[in-house]
Amino acid sequence: MSDKETVIAAIHAAFETTEHPGDAFLQGSHEGCEPAEEVGPFRERHDWRNIEAAFLDAHGGALSFFTEGGLRFFLPAYLVADLHGQLSVANPLFHLTHGFSDVEVEAPTKTRVFLLKSGRTAFVNPRRYGALTFFDYARFRLSVFTREEAAAIVGYLGYRRDFDPEGPWRAAIDAALSAFWLERAQAAPPAEALRQHDQVQKDYLAAIRLEGS
Repeated sequence: MSDKETVIAAIHAAFETTEHPGDAFLQGSHEGCEPAEEVGPFRERHDWRNIEAAFLDAHGGALSFFTEGGLRFFLPAYLVADLHGQLSVANPLFHLTHGFSDVEVEAPTKTRVFLLKSGRTAFVNPRRYGALTFFDYARFRLSVFTREEAAAIVGYLGYRRDFDPEGPWRAAIDAALSAFWLERAQAAPPAEALRQHDQVQKDYLAAIRLEGS
């Protein structure tokens, strides 16, 4: 088991150069008023390291409503606060593990007992998204993280699992690590690949402008 401070240091190192996506690109959902209420307060908060744990805990719902870029930028603040034991409402662990294992609950009614399933093989909303499952959605949304960031998240998940080995999250953490995170930490594009891509795009646009002048 890694030391907590070692895990926190790894999170800071991995996300040190993660770019803020821009205030206009933080909110990923516009259905109802809750997304704006949760994500809106994060505008003009451009350094996740200086965000108070109480603020994060008061806006735990933002983890559901951020764009992928917003999630990538602000997640480390939640991870560090969680490792310090400063969160009571916000739960970053759920957002990193949901969709990688199935959960079934019996729901009895007067006429029959229904088996309600959520998680990996459950459909998100067939009428709107067809055959999309929560596993599909989780893999898409969490693929925003670079190799270094994913490795730091693996460290966080491993610490949370080993810190409370008999806790209720162990099975969900193991499933998420096996189905996604361990591979992501090995095979995801590194941060340098993103920087190189951005530089090529900038050079290309500069060349076009020069030719048109």
